[in-house]
Amino acid sequence: MSIYLVTGAAGFIGSNIVEELVARGENVRALDNLSTGKMSNLAPFMSRIDFIEGSLLDSDLLSTVVSGVDYILHQAALPSVPRSVSDPLKSHEANATGTLKLLIAARDNGRVKRIVYASSSSVYGDSPTLPKREDMPTNPLSPYAVNKLAAEQYCRVFTRVYGLPTVALRYFNVFGPRQDPNSQYAAVIPAFTASVLAGNRPTIYGDGTQSRDFTFVKNVVLANLLACETDAADGEAVNIACGERTSLLDLMTGINGILGANVEPQFQEARTGDVKHSLADIGKATRLLGYKPFVSFRDGLAATVRALQDERS
Repeated sequence: MSIYLVTGAAGFIGSNIVEELVARGENVRALDNLSTGKMSNLAPFMSRIDFIEGSLLDSDLLSTVVSGVDYILHQAALPSVPRSVSDPLKSHEANATGTLKLLIAARDNGRVKRIVYASSSSVYGDSPTLPKREDMPTNPLSPYAVNKLAAEQYCRVFTRVYGLPTVALRYFNVFGPRQDPNSQYAAVIPAFTASVLAGNRPTIYGDGTQSRDFTFVKNVVLANLLACETDAADGEAVNIACGERTSLLDLMTGINGILGANVEPQFQEARTGDVKHSLADIGKATRLLGYKPFVSFRDGLAATVRALQDERS
């Protein structure tokens, strides 16, 4: 039976991947330094996984962690554009240097069949061209986007130079249960939902017409596991999204509707590094991975809002 290593396993996306792998009866090794991840995210699965607390920057630890591993689902990152703007070096070390050290450990191990890397739609920048296609020029606007792109390029080079199979999945605005609404860097859906549940006015940076291709986390989990199963996308970058976009104003309307509320947002100046619109062309993912989103934005939003509501009840 294959062994799967999930980095960033105690985080939002990582823990959802662990949950699915455990449900499938797979052998799971989980790595997290708990800088942003939470052990509570893994609590239901701890008896079924091998958890290791540690950092991607620890090369000696990585040599041990990757030993015997067949597939690496690399979700570990220091997320958030604003965080990277305030501390670009720390962001680079976690996202670019950490990925490079993981790639070296996997190369030297000799057994790893494929690394699936969590990249980001932020690498496209603010090009007015929609939808975003993988053959478009990249134009990162923040340190976070730069180091995600650098790590993505390292993956590609390790495939071409060393023959280590890698796939970079460019996530578009992933959301869902276990996404932390309390962090100062909280993603927009949990942040808005938490504010409405508390009776507070969420803050929109900009005029609210900016739009995102919001992608429910179960679609991302599916994409990761599909990427393990085929060599068709080795050395490639692939968009993972739903292929539709929603404005922040429409998002507010949707959250209010689910909760039966009527909370109005407040507006502040747009933030440095934020992208105005994002929309993915997911044709390449369908062609190479067999990926199609099986949870719609509307259904995913309802599940996410209800999960946050249940946590606070």
